[in-house]
Order: sequence, then C-alpha cells, then structure tokens
Amino acid sequence: MSYCTYIESMSGVQKDLHKNYHDNQYGFPIHDDNELFGRLILEINQACLSWEIILKKEASFRHAYDNFIIEKVASYTETDRERLLNDPGIIRNRLKINAAIENAKTIISLQKEYGSFEKWLESHHPKSKQEWVKIFKKTFRFTGGEIVNEFLMSIGILPGAHTSSCPVYHKILKENPLWINA
Repeated sequence: MSYCTYIESMSGVQKDLHKNYHDNQYGFPIHDDNELFGRLILEINQACLSWEIILKKEASFRHAYDNFIIEKVASYTETDRERLLNDPGIIRNRLKINAAIENAKTIISLQKEYGSFEKWLESHHPKSKQEWVKIFKKTFRFTGGEIVNEFLMSIGILPGAHTSSCPVYHKILKENPLWINA
C-alpha cells in the first residue's frame, strides 16, 4: 500500500500530521542545503522507528540542531553531544547524534568542492538506488539502503514518493524533480 493510500485509512490528529507532510513536503525538491541536511537528519533518526514519531518530533529536532544550520552542527562540541543525548524531544541515540555532527562536517567539505550540497547531489544524477546507496555509504555516516532511498525520494531525486493517481504527484511534476530527467 502506498503512503498516498495509507493516509486515507488514518483519522484525526494522526491523519493531519501525515497529510501535512505528504501534501506539502514529501517528494518536493529542496534547494536549501540546511533543509537538505535537516531532512537527512530526520531520515537517519527514523531508522528502526516509525515516521510518525519523527513527524511528531520534527520541531524539537529543528530546535535541538540549531534549525539544521550545517555550520553550527559541524562545530558541536562534546557538551553539545551530551545536551542532545539528554534532550527528550529528539531521538537520544549516540550513533545518530554523532552521524549528524560528522555528516555536517562532510557536507561542508562537499560545499567547498561542489558549491553546495544540492550541487553534489545533482552531480551524481542519475543513479540507481543501489548506486546511490554505495555513494552515501562511502560519503556519510549511518546511511543504509532504506535511509538513502527515503531521503532521495523525499527530496525529489528518486521517484516513488507518490502514486501517479495522487494529486500531489502532479504538483511535484510542476517543480521539475530530478527523477523526471533520469
């Protein structure tokens, strides 16, 4: 069952939470490096958990990780790591926290070499999911197949976020996601 269809089986606050993400974020291209980094943090933190938990904690993640400003996260100290490990508003997993900090440092290096994180992503397009996973595992921490696939679908690089019968699919097409040109 697709996410598009699954949302229709939900009700109340749960449906509102998922529908907002589905209708306004999921699959839409992101052109801001800090927001791309933020989405990567969220996808990494979703590993072994439900996406609903992450959606409920998104504002807390944004606050805890300084609005996903790459330079700030890259400069986090041991004090910041401890602060994050003690923050009940986020997922308090040392491996995921360390990955966020180290991945911020990696993105800064990619920005220096390619001009932006977005341009680095574009420089590798088009690739299959398997090729993307190899690139991400070589480049970033805590990025397995499902994390990479969901991250790339959620930002419009890989297809599959929405079914072609979903009205949001047609809104995304107007934004010219990279997967159209694969």
